[in-house]
Amino acid sequence: MSELPNSSPRLAFIGLGVMGYPMAGHLAQAGYTLTVYNRTALRAEQWHTEYGGKSAARLPQVAADADIVMLCVGRDEDVRAVVGEIASSLKPGAIVVDHSTTSAVLAREMEILLNGQHNHFIDAPVSGGEQGAINGQLTILCGGDETAFSCIEPILKAYARAVTYLGESGSGQLAKMVNQVCIAGLLQGLAEGIHLGQQAGLDMAKVLAAISQGAAQSWQMQNRGPTMLQDKYDFGFAVDWMHKDLNYCLDEASRLGTDLAVTRLVSAYYAELQDMGGGRWDTSSLLRRLQAGISKISR
Repeated sequence: MSELPNSSPRLAFIGLGVMGYPMAGHLAQAGYTLTVYNRTALRAEQWHTEYGGKSAARLPQVAADADIVMLCVGRDEDVRAVVGEIASSLKPGAIVVDHSTTSAVLAREMEILLNGQHNHFIDAPVSGGEQGAINGQLTILCGGDETAFSCIEPILKAYARAVTYLGESGSGQLAKMVNQVCIAGLLQGLAEGIHLGQQAGLDMAKVLAAISQGAAQSWQMQNRGPTMLQDKYDFGFAVDWMHKDLNYCLDEASRLGTDLAVTRLVSAYYAELQDMGGGRWDTSSLLRRLQAGISKISR
């Protein structure tokens, strides 16, 4: 693959949701030539008004002149549909960078498809949530061709504090699964700890302030513990998305012949929150399930 021009590669960004909107904004502010597309045209028009650049009305149009196409959509089927629409419009050597959280199977499938027409696919899921995207402080986990990665790495730093290459196609998604498994278990432990303290009549604001100075300290405890005590969940990473991500983790574990017992349990708890109408609540809302006395999974 010939290297992209060092001066100013042409970029496209598809998917202007809570993550993609500010990510694309950082690229525009960094001075890149950028065209955006969103399924809801009004969202793309809003972005265009705020950041300039260009917006396209059709998917093939947004990808036609781009050296690098970034995606930030939803699930496997969304990525598959978008790539299917833009593939024939990509110019030779173009790189598709997928910031969605999907399965590793999907990443490998997309790499095979695009390699067959002399393009490249990098799976590059992100961690850091909406605030990380707004602040340009995301962590990006990448898999795919290393030469293609070297072309995109400096560009991704427009909205990331850390960009890491982890190996062949699918490696980025596998690393994101590790990330989600760790977060899910931690949040459930935090919810149970807070619930225990509340039931025991402790001043949990004082307890969290104290134990945050010791071995129990975590980002979730410091940033979500206080909002959990306030019963605030109308922000952050949604239950719907975490449940989707954990299902990818469980599917991969099944393929690998291993059991993620805690992850399986927490995934079921998130399904219960969805049944409670909490699909858009923050993932820390696991505490609400305990407070509601739901017990069909645990007993």
